[in-house]
Amino acid sequence: MIKTAPGSVVFQNVSKTFGAFTAIPDLSLTIEPGTLVTLLGPSGCGKTTTLRMLAGLEHPTGGRILIGGKDVTMLPANERDVSMVFQSYALFPHMTSLQNVAYGLESSGIKNREARERAEEALKLVGLAGMGHRLPAELSGGQQQRVAVARALVLEPQVLLLDEPLSNLDARLRRRVRTEIRELQQRLGFTAVYVTHDQDEALAVSDQIIVMQGGRIAQKGSPRELYERPASAFIADFMGEANVLDCTIVAIENDSTVVDINGVSHRVPTVAERTGPAQIAVRPSAIRLEPSANATGFSGRIVHSAYLGDHVEYEVETGGSNLFVVGPVVENPLPPSSAVSIHLSSQGIALIGA
Repeated sequence: MIKTAPGSVVFQNVSKTFGAFTAIPDLSLTIEPGTLVTLLGPSGCGKTTTLRMLAGLEHPTGGRILIGGKDVTMLPANERDVSMVFQSYALFPHMTSLQNVAYGLESSGIKNREARERAEEALKLVGLAGMGHRLPAELSGGQQQRVAVARALVLEPQVLLLDEPLSNLDARLRRRVRTEIRELQQRLGFTAVYVTHDQDEALAVSDQIIVMQGGRIAQKGSPRELYERPASAFIADFMGEANVLDCTIVAIENDSTVVDINGVSHRVPTVAERTGPAQIAVRPSAIRLEPSANATGFSGRIVHSAYLGDHVEYEVETGGSNLFVVGPVVENPLPPSSAVSIHLSSQGIALIGA
């Protein structure tokens, strides 16, 4: 199906301004061929502007963009070897699924019979064989999304761009479709640039995640690297919820670090570069609560609790700050106003700025 070799993507000192506003001050990044890289960040961080410049829908104010080693900085969208899957799917409502997929091929001059055969193959590739006769309104949201992916893939691009592709789907369907997109990318080996603000999506589909903040790269790395070794409090909290606590590094050992939090020592499974003041990111699931004060933990008080079926969420006040805690025991949840002892797991915690 995909005969074109996957292309690399390179941004060299790219900037983008809109009047007096600088959306992207100076962006340099490289995406290797055959990988799926996610641009992740909150609204206004520059991820969509970056994708639109790559697609040719916006032109940079400065710098260069290369696709497969070719400078495409000022080329229009239709002269770049990329295809885009839009957030809204952008399917023609009066055309069948097959006609939607074949449209780009026919517009580029490919004869109807060949375009139809390639479109049928693309629909089969995304699990929609035999559904080419259906109009978009006759398909579910997940099926429409797969038609949009097939329409993009049938053009055999060097790079596939996906702009918030799952935002219109419900939670259960998002999980299924993101798995399908990832399996398809790995099976066919195309390069993909995926934009989302959803951390779970980024963790589930990516070879590499680039977290953006204020038009700059805040941190990049594998999903595990960003989740387990965040470079800042912003990264720690954005890559899944985290409690960021002040601490003091008191000792550095071969494979761990000893920190003091509220007068209690804890061992962190990362190695610091120095002693002294620092911060620690603690995942909600890495905190264990006991119903009474215990000398091995530090004390707190439950402010709020919420039963969510397979777990209980707690808000715990301690040392002038509140912790968000996820407890797996649902049979006898701790009631509000309970005094508790707080203990940290050996996993799910990471030093920041050390």
